[in-house]
Amino acid sequence: MLQYPQIDPVAISAGPLQIHWYGLMYLFGFLAAWWLGRRRAYRLGLSPEAIENLIFYCAIGVILGGRFGYALFYGFEKLTDNPFWLFKIWEGGMSFHGGLTGVLVAALVFASKHNLRFFRLTDFIAPLVPIGLGAGRLGNFINHELPGRVTDVPWAMAFPHMGPELRHPSALYQFGLEGIVLFIALWWFTSQPRRTGAASGLFLLLYGVFRFSVEFVRLPDPHLGFIAFGWLTMGQLLTLPMIIGGLALIGWSRFQPIGSTKASTA
Repeated sequence: MLQYPQIDPVAISAGPLQIHWYGLMYLFGFLAAWWLGRRRAYRLGLSPEAIENLIFYCAIGVILGGRFGYALFYGFEKLTDNPFWLFKIWEGGMSFHGGLTGVLVAALVFASKHNLRFFRLTDFIAPLVPIGLGAGRLGNFINHELPGRVTDVPWAMAFPHMGPELRHPSALYQFGLEGIVLFIALWWFTSQPRRTGAASGLFLLLYGVFRFSVEFVRLPDPHLGFIAFGWLTMGQLLTLPMIIGGLALIGWSRFQPIGSTKASTA
């Protein structure tokens, strides 16, 4: 048994101003993506300043898409009860799948503006994402979110406000898989030129497998429960298209050239 660390979700408090760890984790993720992206800016034939604009576009996509996605898939009743709840991002409640959709929209806009091939741009973005994902999961853990199911493994923890039962620290599993392992795999994979779409497909596939697997030890959202078969969760249901899409994209990439990042003008 491990002791759940007592960390105040509020990192900095000055009168009415409160800065939460959850928000700081998002900031850290964006800064990491900015720093890593500038190191590889030459691959897109863009200036470091243009990469800053890309990260800004993606940050807007993550925040808007993540919050709207969570409201749609996980918190629709809260939204209808109190529409202002949508803006309380510091309380947690962001959907990865919604955030991913937001990033894809942002990438589409940026690619069109800079005459870049869409999948070459998403290949560039893919290895920049996992550090932010991992940081976000640490934010979930500090916020006492994403509790695991009851277990007797030696590293089990009693979650605050959930009774004495020992549970999987599922947010830490996701931190390790979606953050550390996914970053190492994608950064290594993209260290050499790859065929268009390969890195994007690998991102979708690995994230999908990691998330689908962790859902077996993560407690389903109490207001949703299991979606089907007595074991399928909303997270798994939303992740299945990612796995299928990742495999399809990897297969498609085998027929694509390594080629130029620039969109065809033909």
